[in-house]
Amino acid sequence: MTNCPPALRGDLSKWLCEINTGVYVGNVSSRVRDAIWDRVRENLKNGQATMVFTTNNEQRMDFCTHNTSWEAVDFDGIKLMRRPLPRTQVPADGLKPGFSNAAKRQMAQKMARKTARQTSGENYTVIDLETTGLNAARDAIVEYGALRVRNGEPAETFSALVRVERPLPDAVIKLTGITPELLADGVEPLAALEAFLAFIGSDPLVGCNLKFDLEFLRTACIQNSKPLLINRSIDLLPLARRRVSGVKNYKLHTLAQHFELIWQEEHRALPDCRLAQQVYTKLKETGSNRG
Repeated sequence: MTNCPPALRGDLSKWLCEINTGVYVGNVSSRVRDAIWDRVRENLKNGQATMVFTTNNEQRMDFCTHNTSWEAVDFDGIKLMRRPLPRTQVPADGLKPGFSNAAKRQMAQKMARKTARQTSGENYTVIDLETTGLNAARDAIVEYGALRVRNGEPAETFSALVRVERPLPDAVIKLTGITPELLADGVEPLAALEAFLAFIGSDPLVGCNLKFDLEFLRTACIQNSKPLLINRSIDLLPLARRRVSGVKNYKLHTLAQHFELIWQEEHRALPDCRLAQQVYTKLKETGSNRG
């Protein structure tokens, strides 16, 4: 209840307990309840009142309102409180067909966001790592690569060879062309990790079989007491499986062949980042099409 006059407050206090300003509760008979409500309607001139009481209907409650736009309605035997929308309070002769101003603003904002996405493209960073093996707990990162993309276009690159103490497997040398001599001139592991993390920042990360790279990064962060990455990630591997069919596998270079991309046959971090960015662009263009 609002704007309750003192005399009415005194009458209500005889039967009910005021637990908060304008809020009264109590357990009275239906005859007393009806008499109280009559007194409210007679004496509450400028205020508003709503009464909720128990009754023998399905939901075991009912409502009464006074001087308020809210109204009690029966909906298939269920009593509800209906709050009229602002437009329903406008006289009928003042209504005009078409969208409300609020709806027009929402549509304009939605269209502006859509246009901005179409014209500005995406901002993200493609990453790739070269390692001494496949086990993040035992093996080490020997090369970091990253390609920063702004408005859908390649913008800046990061590349760093990492000096490692353990022997470099012959299979890695053969696959990547990275030799112990190259790594001897590389960056210390901690410095390389810090520079890489600073480069990627909080960008969404894109990569092929990104789970592999993220596991090595997680291990490196733990070993060097660095915060774990919380960047959003986009893995091309599951994306390609959803959108491409008819290929023998979903390796990065197989996908590049499928999309007829031209690239240099290298298994190095930064060239693979550049290739992954092109494949990602093709996958987005492919959408839900197959083949």
